[in-house]
Amino acid sequence: MNSNEIRKAFIDFFVDRDHEYRQSASLIPTDPTLLMTNAGMVPFKPYFLGEEDPPWDRAVSVQKCVRTIDIDIIGTTKRHLSFFEMLGNFSFGDYFKESAIPWGYEFCTDVLGLDPQRLWFTVHESDDEAEQIWIDAVGVPPERVQRGGKDNFWQMGVPGPCGPSSEIFWDRGEEFGHEGGPIGGDEDRYVEIWNLVFMQNIQDEPYNVVGDLPAKNIDTGMGLDRIAAVMQDVPSVFDIDTTRHVLHTAERFTKLEYGANAEADVSLRILADHGRTVTFLIGDGVVPSNDGRGYVLRRVLRRAVRHAWQHGSDDLVAPQLVEATVDVMADAYPQLEEKRDFILDVVTREEEKFRRTLDSGHQLLDTELAEGEKVLTGATAFRLHDTFGFPIDLTREIAAERGVDVDMDGFESSMSEQRERARAAWKGSDAAEAAEVYRGVLDTHGLTDFVGYEFDRSDGVLLSMVRDGETVTKAEEGIEVEVFLDKTPFYAESGGQVGDVGSIETETGSAMVVDTQHALQGLHGHRVRVTAGHLEVGQAVHSVIDSPRRDSTRKSHTGTHVLHWALRDVLGDHANQAGSLVEPGRLRFDFSHFARMTPEELSTVETEVNNRLLANSQVKTTETSKDQAEEMGALAFFGDKYGERVRVVQVGDYSTEFCGGTHTSTSAEVGPLILTSESSIGSNIRRVEALTGTAAYEHVAAMKEALDSTGRLLQTGLADIPQRVESLLTRVGGLEKELEAMKSQRHGSVAEELASNKLTVGERSLVVADVGDVSGNELRQIALGIRDRLGGSGAVVVGSSAGGKGSLVAVVTRDLVEAGVSAGEVLSAAAKEVGGGGSRDPELAQAGGPDGGKLQSALDVARAEMERQLTAA
Repeated sequence: MNSNEIRKAFIDFFVDRDHEYRQSASLIPTDPTLLMTNAGMVPFKPYFLGEEDPPWDRAVSVQKCVRTIDIDIIGTTKRHLSFFEMLGNFSFGDYFKESAIPWGYEFCTDVLGLDPQRLWFTVHESDDEAEQIWIDAVGVPPERVQRGGKDNFWQMGVPGPCGPSSEIFWDRGEEFGHEGGPIGGDEDRYVEIWNLVFMQNIQDEPYNVVGDLPAKNIDTGMGLDRIAAVMQDVPSVFDIDTTRHVLHTAERFTKLEYGANAEADVSLRILADHGRTVTFLIGDGVVPSNDGRGYVLRRVLRRAVRHAWQHGSDDLVAPQLVEATVDVMADAYPQLEEKRDFILDVVTREEEKFRRTLDSGHQLLDTELAEGEKVLTGATAFRLHDTFGFPIDLTREIAAERGVDVDMDGFESSMSEQRERARAAWKGSDAAEAAEVYRGVLDTHGLTDFVGYEFDRSDGVLLSMVRDGETVTKAEEGIEVEVFLDKTPFYAESGGQVGDVGSIETETGSAMVVDTQHALQGLHGHRVRVTAGHLEVGQAVHSVIDSPRRDSTRKSHTGTHVLHWALRDVLGDHANQAGSLVEPGRLRFDFSHFARMTPEELSTVETEVNNRLLANSQVKTTETSKDQAEEMGALAFFGDKYGERVRVVQVGDYSTEFCGGTHTSTSAEVGPLILTSESSIGSNIRRVEALTGTAAYEHVAAMKEALDSTGRLLQTGLADIPQRVESLLTRVGGLEKELEAMKSQRHGSVAEELASNKLTVGERSLVVADVGDVSGNELRQIALGIRDRLGGSGAVVVGSSAGGKGSLVAVVTRDLVEAGVSAGEVLSAAAKEVGGGGSRDPELAQAGGPDGGKLQSALDVARAEMERQLTAA
């Protein structure tokens, strides 16, 4: 079967089983927490989370996906792809394991015709139910079902739905590795082809299962590429009909032969995979840039191009990969044909530009190696990799030919930082897209002369302007543009300190400076909005920063240094800075520490900081050599880059740090520093936030006013508020216990009354009733209370419409469970009346839905089903 036939067979199979067919959603998700659509369930996530009501109970889709978190693996294996398609069937509170598992087996064996003797199955180690269905209901040999651990448990990574999963594997045969099944056998031999996720649980922080979902869901995913490799009996996903054609195109344009050697194979697999990824991303509206999805696209495209380039390919390769992808995928995705010309235009311009930077990178490497050093720094290797697209292996190879080693530790450190930026989808400027333009400004005019340590204003010359990645000579009113000056008082964001804002004026116009960034290190880019007239390159400029804002920022920066000292003094020298944000009136400080700070530690730190600030120590700045600064004991400040000449900031005789930021003249100028929060942001990384200066005073004043108001309400003085509140809490606790006792007594009375009015079905008792406006827990207590008062064999179904929602609880005595009566089955049909679903426990089941107005109808359905089961038992 080719890929189109597999898609159609999958869709038809589930449409025949009452599933709504949903076409693939865009690779640009509506979910703001995701950069790309990376799984088949992403378009249905609001239904699984209960944020929206699903318009159908069942759905089937073939979803295009992009996943680049492990992009460095792509090409090195025969089974990983960055672009892939997921076949999926979904149930939203409708069917569960009892249908999902048999259907999965039926599709694999009856529709695809896979040999059952070559199929293996895994379940979670705790999932007896799934194992029993595979063995008893489906009839697979018990030895073919293996139990797994965390790989067989699915969670979103946030509190919410989760549950065990069951996977179907295909045995490729003994020539692909040793036997033993998916767990214990060779992973190249046993290929996962389908994952069935049973969303039956709910989890909280820190991702512990805390209960069952009222409506249980199904989310399955079968990788089209993997199942196509099985159906077409080819060795890898790069040999199937939809990828082999693209790979063959890469062979033709690189003159490489697939299978000739390992290095060529890796490059050809990368070209084939990345060509498909680039085509689909641009087809869905992503364009290359230096942030978010555009950054992902640019990385993928450049990675493909550099592999062609390093094998000597002088012709553009990306357009050919796009053409091949559209040729084989347009039948399934017609929009690719409609956008073919646009996609070709985007990749052509991007590759042409990148090939120029590749040539520049080669020149940079030659220059660095000509310096005669025995080691190429990790920073240089990373710059070649990230800015110019040089693969590290090529850098090492060229360096080795000249007897030079590469600092791989430094390179890997820079790579780790880059991966974190990528995961956070760092939002850079549009102008950052054109790094070569910035280099042109730097090469032509040199570094910016920063005079902001001494002056709040200065006169200079407008050297250049950049807009949308291109240089411009004139900017009219209303235009946003990045301005470069020969001299500036504006501090560019660095070392955690935000960039300055303010204004600039020329003889023909004025502009508001909304941010200042380092376009390149030492080159200040002023991001401005022209507010009057126009600006022209070459004009004289008068620049003025927002001085009050700068003063407030100074206070926060000096406060950050004192806070750093205090944390190390209280917690230990391991409390090193891991990040910071310095803004007017507030600061955020990240540091290494292995435990949550206690209230006592926080209080001590805050006290030590303010004692040091009140001491009014001098704040000194010194320019010196890096070696001498280290001899002074200066600590490196996170985010700063240091050359041979460095700036050192000293506060009194206790804090000495490398720092290029702006600071107060004395510590007392900071004013008070008030800690406002402490939290974890990662493994052994803590974060504190604080207010400084006027913002800190206003915060304290607001707290004092709140306490004054509380004291007036409690009719007590400020000092007595804690004792008064404690007394009130004790009193409230006692009243709550009395209330619970009254409720329990009332529930007992209700249960007694309903039990006395029971119906009889044969020799069994039955109570079905609407018990009014009660909570779910109270409803459960009433149901159990009725059962315990029946005096023998019987069943209970009670309901409530509290809050407009329908809630149901069914409970039966143990002898009825043994006779085949199921509370879960009774509620399964009843829950649909209120628009929801429920648990399947035979003895005690709960269900609910949003439509409380149909509660009586639900109870009628439950009564009829319970009478039927009691009669048959």
